Amino acid sequence: MFIQGDNIYLRALEPEDLSFIYEIENDMKLWEVSNTQTPYSRFLIRQYLENAHQDIYEAKQLRLVICDSVTDKVLGLIDLFDYDPKNNRAGVGIVVQYAEDRNKGIGTAALAMIVDYGVNYLHLNQLYANVAVDNKASIALFEQAGFELVGIKKAWTRVGNTYKDEGLYQLIY
Repeated sequence: MFIQGDNIYLRALEPEDLSFIYEIENDMKLWEVSNTQTPYSRFLIRQYLENAHQDIYEAKQLRLVICDSVTDKVLGLIDLFDYDPKNNRAGVGIVVQYAEDRNKGIGTAALAMIVDYGVNYLHLNQLYANVAVDNKASIALFEQAGFELVGIKKAWTRVGNTYKDEGLYQLIY
């Protein structure tokens, strides 16, 4: 799979992405948003990549790599998850891994591309995102893309010894 934008493109996972996925999945700063509790081994990630060929109808998820159109540098990941073909909806998550690549429109472009893919190819009725209420950058990203806050899940995510509220954002086409 290859979805081309102006400055970035989205592509399917490749075996060569093992080190990048390993880095992201084991970045403890991201565990809060990914609900991860333990590190992933290279072995488990290799197994995951071997099964990444499953289509969204079978796996109920789609993970795409965000790449720079000029340099082919891997910038991040964007996921559709909890795909529900009966109700035509899916969750969406995104990470631009490196600080030097953030605030350059990469997330905005990738989100617009996955929204377009969801509407025109998967015929989704809606996308949703779960965002911690203190994650101002993600809130701005999703609101700019037309997602609306439809509710707050109180004390939803435990971080250390505290609980954080999480916003539920929806984009209904």
